[in-house]
Amino acid sequence: MTSSNDASGTAAGPYQAAGSLQGRTILISGGSRGIGLAIALRAARDGANIVLMAKTGQPHAKLEGTVYTAAEQIEAAGGQALPLVGDVRNDADVAGAVGAAVDRFGGIDVVINNASAIDLSTTDAVDMKRYDLMQDINVRGTFLLSKMALPALRASDAGHILTLSPPLNLDPKWAGMHLAYTMAKYGMSLTTLGLAEELKADSITVNSLWPCTLIDTAAIRNMPGGEMIVKGARGPEIMADAAHAVLTGGNALPADGRRSGNFYTDEEVLAAAGVTDFSPYSLGAPEDRLVPDIFL
Repeated sequence: MTSSNDASGTAAGPYQAAGSLQGRTILISGGSRGIGLAIALRAARDGANIVLMAKTGQPHAKLEGTVYTAAEQIEAAGGQALPLVGDVRNDADVAGAVGAAVDRFGGIDVVINNASAIDLSTTDAVDMKRYDLMQDINVRGTFLLSKMALPALRASDAGHILTLSPPLNLDPKWAGMHLAYTMAKYGMSLTTLGLAEELKADSITVNSLWPCTLIDTAAIRNMPGGEMIVKGARGPEIMADAAHAVLTGGNALPADGRRSGNFYTDEEVLAAAGVTDFSPYSLGAPEDRLVPDIFL
């Protein structure tokens, strides 16, 4: 695979940054692997401070990496890392992560709501424990982390909340395919919509970002048939580059200059930043054989 970041955060992709996150402090949920870690590594290459809050403090049988191994990679890439074992569903853990970020780095400039649970079961089949898990992590966790970080974000001169959630596409097919998951992801997106409006006077930018294609993550690989499905995926580095473009401003802004309340896709952002060939992000499948992501 050719990617824009390797494990140490070395640049090798088509995206050429127009801005930098140097010295910025980023608090990210669930950043020990996958898309979250890729975003953290891209920011680390600029010299950003990364506060990782994730549940995996010890090696997991089915999941690669821990919050501590992620911190080692971030520091090797050029950033400062503060690894915190915590659950975004737990009020005390979230408050503690916000406090630790402020104590260590003097504030918070960016919150990235990356933690998310997925279950694509139909209503008949979904287990209510899984339903509750998705609501608690995706919706409540996004709301809680954003809420707790607001005082620190107001004190920043570049406060930004970026949530990995889809556009609010009300085509009924998405609710009909996997209602429980759709409600959970749209709850994250409603948080973006509402906070962007609520925080207009506070100079805090609030946006969402979503991939156009399936992204290779542990969550997908661990689903039934996941190893076959990810052959038509892109690597998480495309989301890392897109998040970087959004957070640095660059050329990612829409034509009307609206900075907040946007539901970006990775391709849209990177195309605006000058990327014309997305094939380096692929795991090997031709562009016309990539699996489109849901909700688009």
